[in-house]
Amino acid sequence: MDPKNSALAGTSLSQYFADDPPSFFDELANKTMHKDNANAPITAGATTTPVPQPRAQHKPQTAPSNLTANTFSGAFVAPEYIENPNDGEDDLKVSDYVRNFWEPATTETSAGMSMRLPLLTTPGIQTPTDLPDLVGEAVLKHLGEADLAQRKILGVDNVTQDERGLRTLISAGCYRSAVNLTGRLLTIYGQGYGRAGQPAKHSPHSLQLWFTRLALLAKLGEFELLQAEAEPFEQLNRPDVYYEFYPEMYNGKSGSIACFSFRLLLAELPIYLGNPHLGLDRLSELFVICNEIKKYFAGREPKDAEQFWRRREIRILHSIVNCALIMKKFNLIDDIIRGMILESSDVSKEERRALYSAWGRIYLQIGDIFGAEQKFAEARRMREINSTPDLRDLVDKGLITVAENDFRGAYAIFQKALHLESGNTMILNNMGVCLLYEGKLKDAIKLFEHAINLNPQKSLNESLLVNLSTLYELESNISKHKKLNLLRLVNKYKPDLNISLEICLKLQSTN
Repeated sequence: MDPKNSALAGTSLSQYFADDPPSFFDELANKTMHKDNANAPITAGATTTPVPQPRAQHKPQTAPSNLTANTFSGAFVAPEYIENPNDGEDDLKVSDYVRNFWEPATTETSAGMSMRLPLLTTPGIQTPTDLPDLVGEAVLKHLGEADLAQRKILGVDNVTQDERGLRTLISAGCYRSAVNLTGRLLTIYGQGYGRAGQPAKHSPHSLQLWFTRLALLAKLGEFELLQAEAEPFEQLNRPDVYYEFYPEMYNGKSGSIACFSFRLLLAELPIYLGNPHLGLDRLSELFVICNEIKKYFAGREPKDAEQFWRRREIRILHSIVNCALIMKKFNLIDDIIRGMILESSDVSKEERRALYSAWGRIYLQIGDIFGAEQKFAEARRMREINSTPDLRDLVDKGLITVAENDFRGAYAIFQKALHLESGNTMILNNMGVCLLYEGKLKDAIKLFEHAINLNPQKSLNESLLVNLSTLYELESNISKHKKLNLLRLVNKYKPDLNISLEICLKLQSTN
């Protein structure tokens, strides 16, 4: 499959079930990081780090004071941010020994553990039924069977019952159907419904299926099911998720069967479940282990091994920054980013520039405009000499202008940015926000509607839907028919959304 057409932007689907990145969860978590993507709703407390974001309901609830002084009610979405591309550790070609390096909790073999089943990893699917099509349910409830008949999406029975079918569903954005297919495939491994607590052998493929399933559940906000199904894995420290446990199967191969991104997902899990303090503890523990492995490879062959593990350290630091944002630990954020920028010798000039830009946006969140301007100035200094302002520069400048309550000026800046990347839904959304703050309600509505007509696949995201639904309510007490038209468009163009359509479109509260 051509990776350009895949759901894993910038990665190859042929490597999807490899033992490590490019991994699906990286892409799930980085949807908001690509400058032409606005698939995740960003609330008034939008995070501004260059890193994967915790899911929508756990984003920080703070923002610059001048952005929170709204004179209207409703969950209007504040301006969005450009984030950095994902760290591509996989461009370092290292051996499986380096990639899978991890010390198992015990060196006992399966024979020595056969009578100690409580110490084994015994997962199982926790639901006897498939995840429902929530968009379809909303369409049936609010529009009726005739509109539902117009819904054409891939279901689990419309693809091959294997990895290829799973890739097809993910590529099409049919994430609930993809979860349902993982359930069928894991049932083949003896880990289906009712099998939790029962012994099972693990392989790179079975653990990658579990990782994929849990990552999809995280993306979809299915946190209750996610918690129940992730619990048996703990932190992947039990002996049967290491190659050493199966000497007869893997011929002396050593290290972790589970990919590193699976470990990172499990460490982040408490953050999604509303316990960032535990998440920070687990991420810190994971960082210490990676740091020890990096030191182990220092000065050893292969030469890329130390850098490979350094990149994994940085991935964990990204997650720690997100967690610290939720906990409002801004001093910790400063310490981490300063260390990443000033102490790391393997951060490129463009990466440093992106980090300074993200750092400035964090300062905007706490209302420190002067501090933000200083960071943005550092970012500009790292631009090529005599080069004209690019998209990042213009968005930085636009956000500063918004923070200064100059919404007309910010609109003009975002408009310049739009000339550099026509149809960028994030910029269009920010322009609509500026129009609203200027009191130009009808113009803001027209702009959002234009964005949808221009590119319905990208524009029908949670951010813009929440914004436009709020504007419809501000425009008129009788807004339901316009929201139902939005629902028809979602029905036509979107297989899944990450949040409830009824919340997104405010359908329950309309007349």
